[in-house]
Amino acid sequence: MRILLALALMTAAAQAADLPAPVTDADYMETTPEAVALGQLLFYDPILSGSKTVACSTCHHPRFGTSDGLSLGLGDGADGLGPDRVALPENLPEKRIPRNAPGMFNLGALQFTHMFHAGRLEADPTKPGGIRTPLGQEMVAGFSGVLSAQAMFPVLSADEMAGHYSENEISQAVRQGFLTGEGGAWDLISKRVEAVPEYREMFTAVIGPRPIDFTDISNVVAEFIAFEWRSDDSPFDRHLRGTEPLSGDALAGMELFYGKAGCADCHAGPFQTDHGFHAIAMPQIGPGKVERFETDTRDIGRLRVTGNPDDIYRFRTPSLRNVALTAPYGHDGAYATLEAVVRHHLDPVAALFSYDISQAVLPALESATEWDTAVLADAREIAAIAEANELAPMALSNAEVSQLIAFLNALTDPMAPAGRLGVPDSVPSGLPVDR
Repeated sequence: MRILLALALMTAAAQAADLPAPVTDADYMETTPEAVALGQLLFYDPILSGSKTVACSTCHHPRFGTSDGLSLGLGDGADGLGPDRVALPENLPEKRIPRNAPGMFNLGALQFTHMFHAGRLEADPTKPGGIRTPLGQEMVAGFSGVLSAQAMFPVLSADEMAGHYSENEISQAVRQGFLTGEGGAWDLISKRVEAVPEYREMFTAVIGPRPIDFTDISNVVAEFIAFEWRSDDSPFDRHLRGTEPLSGDALAGMELFYGKAGCADCHAGPFQTDHGFHAIAMPQIGPGKVERFETDTRDIGRLRVTGNPDDIYRFRTPSLRNVALTAPYGHDGAYATLEAVVRHHLDPVAALFSYDISQAVLPALESATEWDTAVLADAREIAAIAEANELAPMALSNAEVSQLIAFLNALTDPMAPAGRLGVPDSVPSGLPVDR
């Protein structure tokens, strides 16, 4: 009996050794209540967009797991929230936003040093300001870190927040290449915020009486994101802390995840991500992440950032915390359900060749439909995506797939859907708040 007990304890210890350590306060950036409160209001305020109609929350709303519930969203030129968002005939979007809106959970954790699906913004201590960005190193001064610096991209994007060229003063500045400095897009945004008395008063409490810079805005928004969507009290967290062990299908799914299924090979660590980049034959839909002057619809992933041919079609391993809330899935939201994307991982190449775009969630946009399936219809491109795949086929029974999904649901923090502060009733600009 003692031998059996010893063997059981050794087995349990071995399994526990394969699990990540529990998350602690030391894993996260520090925040202050004043900055968090200010960042909350700015996050939900459309004042940061060119046309004053799109807020950060438009594409990153708690109702949709800090995303937008769409495979590829619509930014400027549309109205509504989530799957109900529709294009405005009088100001049609030029195209869909080319990649799926990523979730915000745990981005205040110190180990999140890469932003966006292909990591085009990343911490780099060898660069000025400690940040590497394709926009140029002269633009990174003043940002508190990569979570703050990522805010520079959507406000300068015509499709996301800036607006059509010549539509407003900010979009005009972007088109002319005036991004920083007096009269640049960031300066125009900052002056808008400065002109709102309540914002000016709140910023004085955070930065003192000096004029507001765009980096001041992005820094407080970053603190809000870090505070609001810290997520470390899921059933899995409680299991790791030994306070409430998993059981049933969730426990069986965890054992598959960290064992036979090999999920933890990439989805490693306390947030279920290795922060690496991998090619898994994800179907490509929509316009692709390309420069505005390009007519190509391919999204070549990490290659566009590094120039390394080995990085073609590689995308960042997403954190799986609260993954049950963040559908659709994939860098372009190709799969609308958690089960569908799990099954894709079992045989990526076969899933790629049998993919049907009906699995995506795409708001109507007639001008975009010809590009939605352009890559899917290109046999050579599909073959190239398949050739780059890194995942070997994996055989799991239907019961095992269900167990994996039960474990993935156990990664949901009960506080995650609402956040800590929630959606404000109003914002100081007086503009409408997406609820």
